[in-house]
Amino acid sequence: MDNLMKKYFMPQKMMRTVIISLIPIVLASIYFFGWRSLVLLLWTTLFGVGTEYIFEKKYGKKMSEAIFVTCILYTLTLPASTPLWIAAVGIVFGVVFGKEVFGGFGRNIFNPALVARAFVYVSFPEPLTIHWSEVASGFPGGFGTYLTKSIDTISQATPMLIFRETGEMVASSKLLLGNVAGSLGETSAILIILAAIYLIYKKVAAWQTMVGVLIGFTGLSSILYLFGNPQIPNPIFGILSGGFLFGTVFMATDPISSPKTVEGKWIYGILIGIITVIIRGYALFAGGMMFAILIGNTFAPIIDEGVRYSKKRKREKKEGVTA
Repeated sequence: MDNLMKKYFMPQKMMRTVIISLIPIVLASIYFFGWRSLVLLLWTTLFGVGTEYIFEKKYGKKMSEAIFVTCILYTLTLPASTPLWIAAVGIVFGVVFGKEVFGGFGRNIFNPALVARAFVYVSFPEPLTIHWSEVASGFPGGFGTYLTKSIDTISQATPMLIFRETGEMVASSKLLLGNVAGSLGETSAILIILAAIYLIYKKVAAWQTMVGVLIGFTGLSSILYLFGNPQIPNPIFGILSGGFLFGTVFMATDPISSPKTVEGKWIYGILIGIITVIIRGYALFAGGMMFAILIGNTFAPIIDEGVRYSKKRKREKKEGVTA
């Protein structure tokens, strides 16, 4: 198996570390929603790897192990009941237009998993925003079924949708444990936090970006919430719901599509946090994290250039004074 991987894939220890951090979340998705979660993951991986293979073979290059991370992250942003053909179309679009058109791994401006998710979200809104599944509980949970029952009332929908429709906020305890409806990977805050700790410990994900996102989001949402803005929930609820933590830990920290400078990571993170609050409160989209990160991806190269230019000016000024 290892020889087969080396034959077709570039070894990337960092990507394997990310995959390890995602395993508990994948298992949790099966427990909460049933075995269809795994079927959906294997299906998208098949099409994702196949798409990258076609492009890399054309140029005589090996595939990157990052494709597995892309497929897992994309799948975990989908509802359990997402039609298989929609999932396949999304990952193919994400790999082609989020990665390969820029020259392949290491050259992409946008996070391919988010490009895929945004495409299916805009193109097929109904299955991505209306059709949710109930959350299993007890033993054996979703491990005893293919797919949990569908939800047909707003009171059982995702926490962000419930807040938008009724103004009610789901209890933080439920958000922490994950027994709430939503996309496959965004439900259990505890598992995502543990994954963040692991990735920071392994020095795979930039903690500056994560903290920056939290600062930007908490700062603006606190101000608007204290001023009595009805569209803005309290910051704790906002952090624990709507895929915020999942996006902060796994998407915003993507080393390819995020800034390379330390100062740039802080600015980038804060920008994403602020934009998320604005989108959630004043746009049509209940989540907002996905589009906030893609907007952040757009500005990442500019942020780095600005940081480098500022450092250069300071250095030249200091050298001039010394001289």
